[in-house]
Amino acid sequence: MSRHCIISGGGSGLGLGLACRLLRRGDTLSILDLAITEERRQQLDAAAQAGGGRWHFYIADLTDAPGVVAAVAEAISAGGAPQLAINSAGIAINRKLSDTRPEDFAKVIQVNLGGSFHFARAVLPHMQAGARLALISSMAGVTSNYGYSAYGSSKFGVLGLATTLRYEYEPLGIHISCICPPEVKTPLVDAERADGDPVSLDLKLIAGSLGLDVACDEMLAGLDRGRWLIIPGRSARMTAFIARYFPRLTHGSTMLLVRRLMRKHQPGVQLH
Repeated sequence: MSRHCIISGGGSGLGLGLACRLLRRGDTLSILDLAITEERRQQLDAAAQAGGGRWHFYIADLTDAPGVVAAVAEAISAGGAPQLAINSAGIAINRKLSDTRPEDFAKVIQVNLGGSFHFARAVLPHMQAGARLALISSMAGVTSNYGYSAYGSSKFGVLGLATTLRYEYEPLGIHISCICPPEVKTPLVDAERADGDPVSLDLKLIAGSLGLDVACDEMLAGLDRGRWLIIPGRSARMTAFIARYFPRLTHGSTMLLVRRLMRKHQPGVQLH
């Protein structure tokens, strides 16, 4: 049975991967984003043709609360109440605190955390019992990383927001999921690798990356099963488990790696 799904950030990366999969299932999609390239449109059209789905694009800047409300209202007017809504839009900055400008920190918080709030506040009043809202956080919202003062803070906030929404909406029959993927090979990660902090980037190499197809398949499988916390990738799930139940071990082992990498990339720094 076809569903109406609203997804932000559906023009690239994880959002695009999820959108194509939903279209191949025959769902009707309302995609909110700043823009969609012709290449991405062709991908969406091909997925829709393969599965019999339909999609519509609505321009929305998630930092603009009235604009998000208007875009969601337009989508619902065309497609009806959403059975699934996914907030996938986000940005990343990978810099040490000393290299992070206040305005850059504020922008990451505004897009990732503020955008999640604006999206949730726009869609939830239209969702009925049995529907599901999913906010995409990150493993950075579980463990963070060196150089993630902005990104880690924003993603911890998204996890906190989703946790609160569970208390408010689960009693009404509206389900909440929070998705915390590890690094996934997307344009967002490519941009991060171009100018990210070298200590952080080396740490991320140790943890490894997840392919886009694997990540999207596992995320969608978690949503299908009605999972609250969805962490794609076995290594990521193990990392989250250890961080939760063995925090001292996590902190100690991570600090050893950080010190080793700081000696490599910052040879003049005095460590204690």
